[in-house]
Amino acid sequence: MPQLPSALILASTSRYRRELLARLGLPFTTVAPDVDETPLPGEAPRTLAERLALTKARAVARLHPHALVIGSDQVADLHGQALGKPGNHARATAQLQCMRAQTVIFHTAVAAVCESARLAQQELATVRVQFRDLTDAEIERYLRAEQPYDCAGSAKSEGLGIALLQAIHSDDATALIGLPLIRTARLLRAAGFQLP
Repeated sequence: MPQLPSALILASTSRYRRELLARLGLPFTTVAPDVDETPLPGEAPRTLAERLALTKARAVARLHPHALVIGSDQVADLHGQALGKPGNHARATAQLQCMRAQTVIFHTAVAAVCESARLAQQELATVRVQFRDLTDAEIERYLRAEQPYDCAGSAKSEGLGIALLQAIHSDDATALIGLPLIRTARLLRAAGFQLP
């Protein structure tokens, strides 16, 4: 008979995901997943997010078979094209210029894996974000102020990036930040963790 997970691990080095998971009040540790995040040829943004979330969770679960491992990934989708983390000012500028006056879909996948319990579950949150028709000057001012080079889509909705947006459509406000907590809580409860 499979046993319940003995610990909780977040398979991530993201401070955003760490801060979000901490909101649920459960003790956990973080372990960096050693995963190649290169998209497969022709891979759709949604599929990429789901595959990477599960791959991250499984990679860490192999090292910690009795823990429940949470993996997550987010991919911004502009008309079927994946937008990753820009990494620098020039790429962030180009991303925001492409996204102005557009609706971008952010696919945030979360997976829960525990090898000893033979558990592997996954959920996806999709957030539709409408960007304002931004001027080049607005883009430049924003990037100089917040430098969101580690965020898919080059904007932090939880910070000044909210001023770039026309609307956000989602059933889980935390999904856009990087970890959909409503879905994560559901996965935790299914694995035997007690939440309020």
